[in-house]
Amino acid sequence: MNRRVTIKRLLNCFLALGSAKMLYACTGKDAEYDLANAEHCGDLEGLDEVEISKRKQLGYTEETPIEENICGNCQLYLPPKQDANCGGCQLFKGPVYEEAYCTYWAPRVSNA
Repeated sequence: MNRRVTIKRLLNCFLALGSAKMLYACTGKDAEYDLANAEHCGDLEGLDEVEISKRKQLGYTEETPIEENICGNCQLYLPPKQDANCGGCQLFKGPVYEEAYCTYWAPRVSNA
C-alpha cells in the first residue's frame, strides 16, 4: 500500500471519529449509564425509546459483520468498569458487547 492511500485511510478514520463525537455532542446527553446493573449486555431495561432508536440509527449490532472491527478495539468504546459485565459507548447509552459493532467504528489510536 502506498503512502497516499495510507494517509487517505487515516484521514477518513479521523473524520469518522470527529463526526461521531460531534453527533454525540449535539445530543447534549451524557453517555454514562449504570452498566453494573445490566444483567447481560443485551439488557436495554431502563433505556428510553430515544436511546434505543439512537443505537439502531448508528447500526449497532451485537455481532460484528467485519471480523477485525469490534467495539473492543474501537476508539469510542468504554471498557467495563469494575463490577460491570459490559462496556459502553461514547455515542449512546446502554450496555455494549465487546464483540459488537456499529457503523461509526473507528480504530483505536495507540499513543506510541
